Amino acid sequence: MNKTYIFSWVPVLLWMALIFFLSGQQGSASGGLSSGITGMVMNTIESVLPFLEIDPEQFHTFIRKCAHFIAYLILAVLALYALRQSGIHGIRSIFSAFIIAVLYAISDEYHQSFVPGRGPAVTDVLIDSAGAAAGIGLYFWRTLFRKPRPSQEVQRQCAEEK
Repeated sequence: MNKTYIFSWVPVLLWMALIFFLSGQQGSASGGLSSGITGMVMNTIESVLPFLEIDPEQFHTFIRKCAHFIAYLILAVLALYALRQSGIHGIRSIFSAFIIAVLYAISDEYHQSFVPGRGPAVTDVLIDSAGAAAGIGLYFWRTLFRKPRPSQEVQRQCAEEK
C-alpha cells in the first residue's frame, strides 16, 4: 500500500467524523448553530437587498437543507478522489463514491434517531444524495476543462506510441 492511497482516504474519514460530530449535537445546539448562520446570511441579504422580504423560519430551513447538500457534495468529491487514487476509475469510481455518500447519509440519519431533539428524515437522505450526485458531476465537469499537467501529457504520448 503506497502513501498516496492511505493519505487520500484521510480527508474522507475526517469529513465523515465532522458530519458525525455535527449530527451528534442535540437539537437545541444544532438549531443554535444554524440560527446563527441564518442570521448572518439574512443580515447580509437585507443590507444588500433591503426591499426583499424573507420569512426567517423558511430561510432557516433552507439554510439547514443547503448544509446537508453541501456536506454530502464534499463527501462524494473526497470519496471519488480517494477511490481514483486507489486505482478505481470509470463507472466503478462514480458508483462507489455515490454509494459511500448515500450509505453514510442513511447511517447519519439513523444516528440522529438517538440524539435528543433530533430525528431521522428521509428527505434529508434525498437531499444528501442529490448533493453527492452534484459533487460527482462537478468533479468530472472540472476534469473536462482542466489542462493536463506536463507529466500527464508525457504519459499520454508514451501510451499512444505503444
